[in-house]
Amino acid sequence: MREMKDSGVEWIGEIPETWIVERLQWHLDEIKESNSPIKTTQVLSLTNKAGVIPYEDKGEQGNKAKENYDEYKLAYPDTIVANSMNILIGSVGICRYFGCVSPVYYVFKPKENELLSYLNYVFQMEQFQKELRRYANGILEIRLRLSSANIIKRYVAFPSHEEQIAISHFLDRKCTQIDALISNAQQQIEKLKAYKQSVITETVTKGLDSWDKCKLGYIASFKNGLNYNGTITDTTMKFLGVGDFKDNFVIDDERMYSDLIFDGNLPPDMLLNNGDIVFVRSNGSKDLVGRSVLVDSISYPLTFSGFCIRMRNNRTDLIDNKFLLYCFWSSRFRQALNQESKGFNIKNLNQGMLSSFMVYYPDITEQKAIIAELDRKCSQIDKLIALKQQKIEKLQQYKKSLIYEYVTGKKEV
Repeated sequence: MREMKDSGVEWIGEIPETWIVERLQWHLDEIKESNSPIKTTQVLSLTNKAGVIPYEDKGEQGNKAKENYDEYKLAYPDTIVANSMNILIGSVGICRYFGCVSPVYYVFKPKENELLSYLNYVFQMEQFQKELRRYANGILEIRLRLSSANIIKRYVAFPSHEEQIAISHFLDRKCTQIDALISNAQQQIEKLKAYKQSVITETVTKGLDSWDKCKLGYIASFKNGLNYNGTITDTTMKFLGVGDFKDNFVIDDERMYSDLIFDGNLPPDMLLNNGDIVFVRSNGSKDLVGRSVLVDSISYPLTFSGFCIRMRNNRTDLIDNKFLLYCFWSSRFRQALNQESKGFNIKNLNQGMLSSFMVYYPDITEQKAIIAELDRKCSQIDKLIALKQQKIEKLQQYKKSLIYEYVTGKKEV
C-alpha cells in the first residue's frame, strides 16, 4: 500500500506521496495559429465518440462547416482539441491530423517530454470537468463558455513520466474493452429500435388498399414554433425544444422541460394543447427532422421551439391522434419525408409538405384496436431498450471512475 498525502486540491483529494500537484500550463501550451493566409482546407470536427476527425467523415450532423477557410484556426497532429462551450461535458479529444478547426475550439500542445495520452485522460475526468465549471461564464447552462487561461491554470496531480506511461497504457486497454461493450449494447439498441419501427410500419400500413385516405391538410392545422430572441425578462414558462425529441412518443407532466425566459406577451396560439402533435422542422441531424411527439396530460403552459411545427387535428372523430402519431413514426412517413424535404446538408420540413402527406385510416373502432396493440408491443420493446441503456450508463460510469482513480493515484497500476 502506497503512502498517501493530501493534494491540497479538493476535487483531487489524496494522492501518492511521490506525486506532485502543478498547473496544467506547466505541461502544455495553447496554439493560436490562424488559418489566414490559408494553409489548409482540411476542416476537422470534434465528436464525442470518435474524437477529432475530418469534417466529411462526420456525416450529416451538427453545424455546417464554414465556407471561408481563413476564419478557422490551425490544428496539428498530437495535440489536444477542446470545445470552449462543451468542454464541461467532456468535449475534448486527441487530434491526429493537420487541418483547421472552428474558432470556438482550443488547441493545446504538450510541452517537450510531456505525455499526450496522460494529459488527455486529465481532461476526461468528470471531477476535473466539474472543477472547470466553477470558472465558466454565461447565462444559459448550454452556453457556458470557458477561457483557455482558466483551463490551463487549474492544478492537476502528476506522477513520474514512467508512471504516466504505465497509467496511460493501462487505461487505453481497459477503456478499449469498456468501449467495445458499450458499442455492442448500442448496436443491440439500434436493432431493437429498427424492429420497433418495422412493427409500427407493418401495423399502420396493412390496410392501405382498403382503408379510407385523406391529406393531413384536410383534417389538421399547422403552426411554426416560437422564434425566441433570448431577451431576459421576468416571464418564465416551460419550453419544448428539439432536445426533447428523444425516442419517446408521448410528452406529459413526468417529462422535464427547459425554462424559457420570454420577452413580451406570448400569443395564445403559441401554447400547446393536449392532443397536439409536434414535429422537428429543422435541425443539424437529418435523423431528427420530422420526428414527432404527442402532447398528453400537460397541466401547465408549454410553448415550443421555432425549429418545430405543431399539428392540431381538427377531426378527432375521423382519425385518432395516437393513430396519427404511429403513422408518423412509420418508415413510410420517414421515406416520404426524405424524398420531399429540402436542403443540402440540413433537411427541412415545412407546413406545405405536412399538409400534402396522405394518411390512410380504418374506422375509429379499428384504430383503437391498432393503438392498443402497438402500445403493448412498443412497451415491451422499450423495456428491453431501457435495460440495454442502463447497462451502457453503468459502463460509462465505471469508465469515468476508473480514469479518476488511476489519474489521481487512488489505485496503482
